[in-house]
Amino acid sequence: MKSGKKGLMAEINVTPLVDVMLVLLIIFMITAPLLTTGIQVDLPETRAGELKKSEKPFVITITKEGKIIVGQQSLSLDRLSRWLAEAKRVGIVKDVQIQADKQVPYGLIAKVLGELEAAGITEIGLMTKPVSGNEKL
Repeated sequence: MKSGKKGLMAEINVTPLVDVMLVLLIIFMITAPLLTTGIQVDLPETRAGELKKSEKPFVITITKEGKIIVGQQSLSLDRLSRWLAEAKRVGIVKDVQIQADKQVPYGLIAKVLGELEAAGITEIGLMTKPVSGNEKL
């Protein structure tokens, strides 16, 4: 004879767990870009105006120690040329801004410019900061 009582259910309901995990994923996706700190670079001062472009350009940073940084990754000049060729082939990079410390030797900047041209990237800009106050260059 069968009784009308149900037995204990031994299954785990994972729906609330999935909901919590999705909320956490969204929170981390939003906050992760905010947590990345920029690389400290002392840009040279010029009288050039601010860049008025709607698209965010791709930035290559050169520190005063001579490190070439793409995103958060440090690359040698050889690896940079291979990375640029692949990025251009895939279509990731269209225009590039070079953010170089004012103490970086011109020769290193020229080498990076040469690698950009060899990769077929011709829309290149150099980032500077505006002259503060009434200082003369």
